[in-house]
Amino acid sequence: MESSVYCEHYQQAVELIGGRWTGVILRALLGGVHTFNALTTAIPGLSDRMLSERLRELEREGIVERRVFAEIPVRIEYHLTEKGRGLSDVVDSVISWLGKWGAEEPAPLLTEQ
Repeated sequence: MESSVYCEHYQQAVELIGGRWTGVILRALLGGVHTFNALTTAIPGLSDRMLSERLRELEREGIVERRVFAEIPVRIEYHLTEKGRGLSDVVDSVISWLGKWGAEEPAPLLTEQ
């Protein structure tokens, strides 16, 4: 049997976490940022529309859980699932790689105040 470097599952995973804005959204969620407004504040240049799309995509993939609190006004938070928290090693590895090979030190992780 001939081995191949191509793996469809690997490609799907890399395309998911490597999607535009997805990595920084994951990093913010890992840092404790949980509300939509806090995410848009923590990530300069990220539009509301793009954030909504990415959060829905991550929710469909079982990486993010949307929690709705029946308060007035309604409060919505986004949290990583166990599957999503499993990506912390991947994010840490990218940060380490950037620390070694990037032109600048990585910015510290922002947390929600």
